[in-house]
Amino acid sequence: MNGFSRPPRRLNAPRPALVEAHANGIPFRINRSAVAAVREEWRIVDRWWTEEPIIRRYFDVVLETGENAVVYRDDENGTWFTQRA
Repeated sequence: MNGFSRPPRRLNAPRPALVEAHANGIPFRINRSAVAAVREEWRIVDRWWTEEPIIRRYFDVVLETGENAVVYRDDENGTWFTQRA
């Protein structure tokens, strides 16, 4: 056996996140950590010409722990994901 028990994971792959957001959609808690600052926000709309468009609202945040995080809300299904900054 080579010591690897699972297939390699894609680098910086999005992972589901538990996000609490204000009514305007800006997150205030991510995976139970408070958001200290929102550094940047942007929206992407891609593949709009297909049956599976990509519509996401991204946030680059600093958590209360000092950790940087990038989260996005998939507007097609309302779910949140996180990626390493």
